Amino acid sequence: MENIIIDEERITKEEYVNFLKRTDLGSQYPLERFDSRIEKLVKNVQISLTARNGEGLLVGALFGLTDYAYWLYVTDLGVDREYLRQGIGTRLMKKAHELAGGEKDIAVYLIANENAVPFYTSLGMKKSKDVMRFNHIDWTEFTVK
Repeated sequence: MENIIIDEERITKEEYVNFLKRTDLGSQYPLERFDSRIEKLVKNVQISLTARNGEGLLVGALFGLTDYAYWLYVTDLGVDREYLRQGIGTRLMKKAHELAGGEKDIAVYLIANENAVPFYTSLGMKKSKDVMRFNHIDWTEFTVK
């Protein structure tokens, strides 16, 4: 396993879009105003974690929102397909949980695609039916390429 460095870091829209092409996250965003919305995401998200290999390549990322008292909502967690199953996602989740306030105080929420459910259950997370939703936005599915 390669030496992967996890750090708090803001990344550019361009670097994130390039990263999305190498992950399964590239199909989770709508086509509408994609560039401007991704730019807002990378600029404004509260928790911005990166995982980089020895050459500095972005191989993992986690974005999250938190109140630092009760909850952490993970908006994005992805790992480069070439780096899956090396513990990067687990390390990113643990670091985000720690930054938000720790597992004794902070509940973690997220929306997982079906392929990622086994990963999240391996972390001890459970599916919930208690989440409310208000979603009236334009959403044309596409994949970042």
